[in-house]
Amino acid sequence: MLTYIANRGDEFEVRFLKTMFDLGRTRFVFYCPNDRDSMAEVIADADIVINMIGRKYDTKAPSNIDKFPYLELKTNFSMEQAHVDIPRTIAELCTEMQVDNLIHVSAMAASPDSKSEWARTKYAGEMAVREAYPWATIIKPTQIFGPEDKLLNWYALAASGTYLFPFVPFWDGGDTLTQPVYMNDVATTITRIVDDPEKFEGKTVDCFGAQDFTYTELAEFVYDITSQLPRKVNLPMNVAQTMGKIYGSKLKPDFTADMVDLWTEDCVARMTPEEYKAQTDFLTMENLGVKQTPIEKVAFNWLHRFRQGGHFVLTGGYHGHETVTK
Repeated sequence: MLTYIANRGDEFEVRFLKTMFDLGRTRFVFYCPNDRDSMAEVIADADIVINMIGRKYDTKAPSNIDKFPYLELKTNFSMEQAHVDIPRTIAELCTEMQVDNLIHVSAMAASPDSKSEWARTKYAGEMAVREAYPWATIIKPTQIFGPEDKLLNWYALAASGTYLFPFVPFWDGGDTLTQPVYMNDVATTITRIVDDPEKFEGKTVDCFGAQDFTYTELAEFVYDITSQLPRKVNLPMNVAQTMGKIYGSKLKPDFTADMVDLWTEDCVARMTPEEYKAQTDFLTMENLGVKQTPIEKVAFNWLHRFRQGGHFVLTGGYHGHETVTK
């Protein structure tokens, strides 16, 4: 039996995680990360556990207080808890309950020296899992792109004014490198590991895309598809940090000060192809027979919805309109 543990929360998360046509073979069990017994119940029948719990910000919930305005946003789970404490508990339970295999999804950006708390806690979580379950398989993707991503969609939504910016913000020159990986490629990689988990025990699998981009180049790629023409502004770091703190106070922020820190550090493959081949502890998707999907091959499938008028607005004669050219 395979157990997949991910964020639990509002109805939208449950909707996105629920698979279609599962034929009654998928069991959805709610749990509380503060209740070890409830997590043990989820893991109880599993042969393989996949941990994908993670958050880009401290999650908050409204709480009553005695003074005006009588409500405050109280942190219910911090990034430290989501990335370190909960994975440690899962790994300990897997050891106690003699689960055959544990796959822990971390991140390529994980580093003890990062300016980003998200990246530092991701690294600490890897160490906690390795300590409690030394033969765990660690998956380390770069930034993931796909229909519901927070990368390509972020730029498209920022240009549409969804985040209430009167412009699309860049910082640190927008020259930091990122090497996004397609979500289906990461999912296929995990599936290949599940097919033969013993083969990958104690290994780390790096997942990265076929090409690196600066954030400026990535934004221009998005706008080439969407035909959006936003005003782009390069912010001083202190201004970007201040904006991140203000927007980060929202219940579900799309822009935070920690994101500013994270996006000032390169997120790319950490070795050359020759260096990967020279050792055995760190693998890539290629070792599992997974080819990297170029971003330009699939991104149109969901980014075209941001065009004013949709996909067919560029088609001559559609609804009596002439072809629109840039």
